[in-house]
Amino acid sequence: MMQEVQEVTPSLSVHGHNIKVTEALKDGDTLTFLIVSQKLSGTGEYHVVRTYEDFEWLQQHLFSEEDVPGLQGVIFPPVPAKAQVNASAKVMKQLGFLGLGEWQPYCKALETFLRQVASHSILNKNKAVEIFLTSTDPPGRQRVRKNIFNRLSQAVEGMRKEGHKDVDEFFQTERDQNLLLTGYTKNAAERFLDVVLTQQKIAVACGHFSAALHLCVEAGEDPDKQDFSRICVKLSEVFESMKKNMMSVAENNVSTLGLGLDLESRYQEAEKEMLFRRTCKLVEVETARRNAEKAKPVKKTAMEEVKKAAETEFDHICDVAKKEIVRFEGVRVEMLQQALVQWCEKQLLTAKESADQFNQHLQAFRGMA
Repeated sequence: MMQEVQEVTPSLSVHGHNIKVTEALKDGDTLTFLIVSQKLSGTGEYHVVRTYEDFEWLQQHLFSEEDVPGLQGVIFPPVPAKAQVNASAKVMKQLGFLGLGEWQPYCKALETFLRQVASHSILNKNKAVEIFLTSTDPPGRQRVRKNIFNRLSQAVEGMRKEGHKDVDEFFQTERDQNLLLTGYTKNAAERFLDVVLTQQKIAVACGHFSAALHLCVEAGEDPDKQDFSRICVKLSEVFESMKKNMMSVAENNVSTLGLGLDLESRYQEAEKEMLFRRTCKLVEVETARRNAEKAKPVKKTAMEEVKKAAETEFDHICDVAKKEIVRFEGVRVEMLQQALVQWCEKQLLTAKESADQFNQHLQAFRGMA
């Protein structure tokens, strides 16, 4: 079993941008994921098997670095919701695009999460990342100690601070924009998912109709029946091509723009969580200042120290948060641009192949005439 991890290491021994989650393996009701990482030394690869609980273990250790100044200002790469074998309709709805395509989209989402963590200048120094990617032993199932986010959640339980006026115009503007984008991207992902599900239904219907046309084929020497049977067979081939075309279009939508919108939606939520943590710390600082002003002489020194510590921590969070927001905005534009380009390229290729196929069917019908 892996040991409890708290210290940091200067760098990873793998190429972060080459991490791959190659497949999902079913073990009863459990999914395990094969992760391949290329060694920096260039002498081979690390192959490790991880469960979803192992990903949670890693995320909790990333949250637990209390000695890292400004950690609450980090936009943590989002881990997708837990996937299950024979999942219920409710779980599949939560997964959205990640629940389609025999787990390839889900593996891609986990792969993106690991690459984002490995490329993050703060998070990749956590020793848990190195162990997760290279150790053949599974992570321990021990409970991770409570971290800053657990305590923060307890401190603000039942209180809503999203509407608290910010002292920094930069962050107030970012909070307002994030509130809008979170709703827009989630809605866009849901609507695009509806399109993909409809395309899949059309493909299934084409397949059924293609099979049904074979029921119209009749044996015998009657020329009319023979002609009619040939037409039914040819129409069946056309609808089978339509089925394959629609399935290809749906698969292209999932693997490109679908995954791009899903990641954008989850990242907007991750930024929203970071901004909320910072707002909570802002409220804490303002409370500490008021307490210091109202403190009696015997408690004045202690309260001033509390105020100074809160202000110092808040300044660290703000510094990290501003850098994170700038980096995030650049990365999200690049991710969406890449998804759109891949979507267009794949759909153009599919359209060309389908046009060639349908042209062959057309020529065949003309030959029959």
